[in-house]
Amino acid sequence: MSADTPVVGDPLKESVAPVTARRLQAKIAQAQVEGRMPSIAAGVVRDGNLVWAGGHGDLAGTAEDTQYKIGSITKTFTAVLILQLVEEGVLSLDDTVSTVLGEIGYGNRTIRSLLAHNSGMQAEPNGSWWERSPGLTFDELAAANADSAGVLPIGQQFHYTNLAYGLLGETVARLRDLSWWECVQSRILVPLGMNRTTYQCEGVHAQGTSVDPYTGELIEEPHPDTGAMAPAGQMWSTVADLATYCTFLVEGHAGILPKARLEEAYIPQSGALASGLESAHGLGFQMHRGGSGVLVGHTGSMPGFVASCFIDRLRRTGVVAFANAMTGLPAAGIATTLLEELEASEPTVPEPWRPSTSVPDVVREIVGVWHWGPTPMVFGWEGDQLVVRRNGVVGYRYRLDGDRLVGTAGYQTGETLQVVRNDDGSINHLNLSTFIFTRTPYDPAAPIPGGVPQR
Repeated sequence: MSADTPVVGDPLKESVAPVTARRLQAKIAQAQVEGRMPSIAAGVVRDGNLVWAGGHGDLAGTAEDTQYKIGSITKTFTAVLILQLVEEGVLSLDDTVSTVLGEIGYGNRTIRSLLAHNSGMQAEPNGSWWERSPGLTFDELAAANADSAGVLPIGQQFHYTNLAYGLLGETVARLRDLSWWECVQSRILVPLGMNRTTYQCEGVHAQGTSVDPYTGELIEEPHPDTGAMAPAGQMWSTVADLATYCTFLVEGHAGILPKARLEEAYIPQSGALASGLESAHGLGFQMHRGGSGVLVGHTGSMPGFVASCFIDRLRRTGVVAFANAMTGLPAAGIATTLLEELEASEPTVPEPWRPSTSVPDVVREIVGVWHWGPTPMVFGWEGDQLVVRRNGVVGYRYRLDGDRLVGTAGYQTGETLQVVRNDDGSINHLNLSTFIFTRTPYDPAAPIPGGVPQR
């Protein structure tokens, strides 16, 4: 390999090729024109780097550093604060709201259901349109919704609710004895160095607008302080800052949330019949079909703004996009479009295969071919997992937990692979949750349920 050959993660290769940049720029330009938006700013992330940023229209500053209101992307920050409390053992996802906030409206809902939008709560708080009105205190918000009974049965399906995140933000504040915003700053923004992400607009920023549908004239939208509803959609940020956040969402962060805990938030918790398998919701995060399978993140919308922030975990890529218009930007769609363009132009380079350096003794005994009935399956040690393949396709994965092999993916997740031995210590068979695996098809020496078939 020559000295100038780029490799994955090489700090000298932190931008896309000129032709890729041109294609990405064309995509956002087309979106800006078709959506009739004053400006659009966007960026793509790969392997922890902001490798492209661009804008189209009348930007107040550079594409990387112009602030836009990010709307409901704020909810993911609130979710991270809640998950920190869970990680510390201060709060359980199955605790009810009243455990922390006392007897208030919707107090019987669990923290999990609020995060996942399947609590059955109403979509918006009672009163005037909160996104365009001066905010209330939490006591005022709770009083205005004290008699709310919900619109759907608890846990039945996904039903988006902004009000839930007002309650979640107050939960964080009570348990930390700090304001929600102070928690966002000290526990997420400062550790990540996101100094252009603020509560209200600061420095160079876009003005929120509506576009007259007939004359094309602009109408300026207000930028209110939403008070107790701020945890649902108050924050402002930039392409550069949310690119940093994308990297956190892919990799985790020792000072904020470890990757394993963060990825638990990406497990689908709720969905709806109408959306089928196209989208779902985890613990504070939206999921949409796209990329290598699923894109994780959130869209955002506040009066005068639309925003998008998504990652593709397996490809280690991410996308951020903003527009200062009431409508016009297909928030999830633009994320998919830009990531597909990046992948088509510059495909993801997989991590290199590396030889095993340490193989546990119990694994050495297991590797090779085993049969479930007459069907051969190959057990192999890959990295730090025992991987089971049928016809070359991965069926199961196991990790070694002490002296147990515990399933990590698919049907066997959480299950234990039992190694059953003969009196002399040799392996008689493997037991995968009552499925018996033998070295030869239907080995008569193993206890085959139903007996050994006669040939």
